[in-house]
Amino acid sequence: MEILFEAIRKALPNNIHSSVAVSSYTSDGFWKRVYISIEAVFRQGDINHITGDVHFLATFLSKEKTVLTVLDVGFMKHPSKIARALLQFFWLTIPVKRAGIITTISHATKEELLKYVNCDPNKIKVVYVPISDHFKPIPKKINKEKPTILQLGVAFNKNIERLIEALNGISCHLEIVGKLEEGLIEKMKQYNISYRVSWNLSDKEILQKYTDCDIVTLISTYEGFGMPIVEGNAVGRPVITSNILSMPEVAGNAAHLVNPFDVEDIRKGIVKVIEDDSFREQMINNGFENAKRFAVEKIASDYCEVYKTLINV
Repeated sequence: MEILFEAIRKALPNNIHSSVAVSSYTSDGFWKRVYISIEAVFRQGDINHITGDVHFLATFLSKEKTVLTVLDVGFMKHPSKIARALLQFFWLTIPVKRAGIITTISHATKEELLKYVNCDPNKIKVVYVPISDHFKPIPKKINKEKPTILQLGVAFNKNIERLIEALNGISCHLEIVGKLEEGLIEKMKQYNISYRVSWNLSDKEILQKYTDCDIVTLISTYEGFGMPIVEGNAVGRPVITSNILSMPEVAGNAAHLVNPFDVEDIRKGIVKVIEDDSFREQMINNGFENAKRFAVEKIASDYCEVYKTLINV
């Protein structure tokens, strides 16, 4: 997100001057957060835009000058009831009340946020995430005999176990970006799935993964946005993603939607994308158009409108 917001800043008009306030400490523990909050009080600008997971800073900033971006509310699924209550109060309730304008990165996230806060919906603006200019069309003929399937991310919500189960019996190579737990590696070996796992990749290496793959999967059980959908679209790879939350909104008509909780539906989706040439090509063409919605210039323009609203220009 830091890289993407840097791109947004560069795309802002010349009359908007921006700077990044980086704290001496990470947001970890009570006293560090107190120090960060004190820092923030003395580093305010004409507009303060909170873009990271430090929502609590809005409590200490000028309400009339503060924009709070909420990327997702996945933390509200924390298993501890006490932790959820604290997170809701300090990361949602108070910050949303104290910020002048809230932005979310999808309509789905906005709807989720409204479940946890008592807020005028008009105070919340949806501004999507931009795609990096590095992602451009790179034509590739699909290897139908043994396609390479790219999966970015291995967190619990990425639904890797069901993806592996769905690939059982399908001739393919699974390329996973992220450090995978041993149990899932054993499962791939059990199903005789060709795979490779890599992590700590550079932006250039990530782009190469998109270039080399035949299909991109993001069948998550939870996403605030779903960046691999748009990145796959921009490069020209067919995308398979979930039919819940933000993913259909981000994908539009440029991905094949499946039920992330149904292994058989995931399997059918993968097989269809591999075997149905006309369907696959239509998705790829739709993807190029869909990616235009997330051009950095458009997203920067949307944020400009938010800033203008805040200062009543």
